[in-house]
Amino acid sequence: MTGYNAYPETRLRRLRGTDPLRNLARETRLSPKEFIYPMFVMHGHGVREPIEPMPGCHQVSLDVMSDEAGEAAELGIGGVLLFGLPAEKDPLGTEGYDPEGIVQEAVRTIKRDHPDMLVSTDVCMCEYTDHGHCGVIDNGKIDNDQTLELLARTALTHVQAGADLPAPSAMMDGQVWAIRQALNAEGYDDTPIMGYAAKFASGFYGPFRVAAGSSPQFGDRKSYQMDPANSRMAMREIESDIAEGADIVMVKPAMAYMDVIREARERFNHPLAAYNVSGEYSMVKAAAQQGWIDERPVTTELLTGIKRAGADIIISYFAKDVARWLQE
Repeated sequence: MTGYNAYPETRLRRLRGTDPLRNLARETRLSPKEFIYPMFVMHGHGVREPIEPMPGCHQVSLDVMSDEAGEAAELGIGGVLLFGLPAEKDPLGTEGYDPEGIVQEAVRTIKRDHPDMLVSTDVCMCEYTDHGHCGVIDNGKIDNDQTLELLARTALTHVQAGADLPAPSAMMDGQVWAIRQALNAEGYDDTPIMGYAAKFASGFYGPFRVAAGSSPQFGDRKSYQMDPANSRMAMREIESDIAEGADIVMVKPAMAYMDVIREARERFNHPLAAYNVSGEYSMVKAAAQQGWIDERPVTTELLTGIKRAGADIIISYFAKDVARWLQE
């Protein structure tokens, strides 16, 4: 054989022989600045409750959360994403949009103690409702438009507390639009929104629902979260969020949806986030604890694959671990 890319003249292994050569030739690089670290915050003091299906993750009170956020800042992680565990739940999830609610207090605490840390907040109702669904129940169904008003109120209280990046995840039609209108009306025109644009009705959310206490008490979420079989619909969802005013769009989960991440990257110019969700995290942790895989290279490979597929931002419970490894 002769010509370009022909052996023996071309030997692609030449660039793989040493660490310095591999580093020079590396096409995709992870950076802590591109990570967002999710946190579960609850009332109380000195609380650091392990989340059984998510080894290494905890439900934490405000004081412990501040320490963890500070650690994330020291590691160079780009931001945190807050989920709240309320003192009480009710049908309308009222603590979610209470100006003195747990997430609002958490935002104020982080901004007081770590003012440069970017704080994103999950804007949904499932953690706060006694029925565990992401919206208002009316005649046994999720009422989309009644829910929009409460999501907008929630996001506004988060931003008033100091949140930098509200992130609506309820998968209600018009949720980004409703939040954009509410923020603009109160003078928060410059506050960006990260839309959970293509959020699938996934079996990978199980450990999260334990962590957030957000399992639905009846039915499921298939009437509002996306069918995992649909990638064309995912593009419509992303396009819709962009039209409604989203500044960042998201694909969730990540591992089983690399094709969706890639297609979104090719079709849209908006910053693209991918959520490396709880089930993905737990599978790696569990297999590593059994000695079946080596956690560090598997985790790094997984997150590199998410970025290689096209994600600009990776939301991951592995963020602190990987940030430490990258410093070595």
